[in-house]
Amino acid sequence: MLEETIAAIRPADPAALAEARAHQDRLTKPRGALGVLEEVAVRLAGAAGASPPPMPEPAALAIFAADHGVHAQGVSPWPQEVTQQMVGNFLAGGAVANAFAAQVGASVTVVDVGVAADLPPADGLLVRKLGYGTADLSEGPAMTAAQAVEALEAGISVARSLLDAGARCLITGDMGIANTTASAALICAFTGRDAAEVTGRGTGIDDETHAKKITIVRRALRVNKLPLDPLGTLAALGGFEHAAIAGFILGGAAARVPVILDGVIAGSAALAAAALAPAVADHLVAGHRSAEPGHAAALDHLGLRPLVDLELRLGEGTGGLLAHPLVCAAVRVMHEVATFDAAGVTDKTT
Repeated sequence: MLEETIAAIRPADPAALAEARAHQDRLTKPRGALGVLEEVAVRLAGAAGASPPPMPEPAALAIFAADHGVHAQGVSPWPQEVTQQMVGNFLAGGAVANAFAAQVGASVTVVDVGVAADLPPADGLLVRKLGYGTADLSEGPAMTAAQAVEALEAGISVARSLLDAGARCLITGDMGIANTTASAALICAFTGRDAAEVTGRGTGIDDETHAKKITIVRRALRVNKLPLDPLGTLAALGGFEHAAIAGFILGGAAARVPVILDGVIAGSAALAAAALAPAVADHLVAGHRSAEPGHAAALDHLGLRPLVDLELRLGEGTGGLLAHPLVCAAVRVMHEVATFDAAGVTDKTT
């Protein structure tokens, strides 16, 4: 499934990009007046291979949840069982992601790819468990290559099922205590940045814990003997949810459906996806810029410009959900705004 999905991913279509840019210039507004929204519409046209691109709605949020062996190193003040508890909160509709999803009409699917507990069956829960949390990445590989492939294919499968159910835009979500440590390690490995530059405070840690977290990230990079190939890097440093999100991204790109990224966890997963299939970046929209420093480094490496910058650091898909109406607005302009000729409006002289 992974090889087939990667083989299906194509870069942005040059003809659709050119037509979208030309169409933007024919609309009844000054050229460039919609700023970044024009860039988004053109990007989605190139990704879809059609101008105007399809409306990116309805949207589907997938929250991939897993635990992390590196939690034992004291990188987070939150107990590991919070991952399981928050999954319950998502399923009960009580999280911020649920409120934002209701605001934009997005469906919410929670995917257990590695929570350190057995979860009871519930509506909206998919169990694709690959283990009860990863191994400690600071002592060796977090997962095997086979587990990484399984997690990638779990993400692809979720993307396909949501698209088959009618979704026309995918939004990444995550839950996993200590997952910003794995994210920082992935960002270091894929961008070459130093751990001190990209390791943030996650859920709000003090200076001592932050310093420890940087040390743990550096140790992980050292003991795993980088550089490795993209799959090896993902297996060594990622969480089950990182790999599944990378697969989710690949699945959306293969179907030429836009994927709106959330924060630093999604950004680090997107780096892995782009390392496996470079053309995947043409199908991504950066929903927001996280307060986590590694997120900016990931977006810069991917060549993505965030739509929202509100100092968010929650995860769950919240930033991607907030950006979805902007993405829809950008495409709606292409469908509904008249051209100068059609409206009988005089264009400026050139």
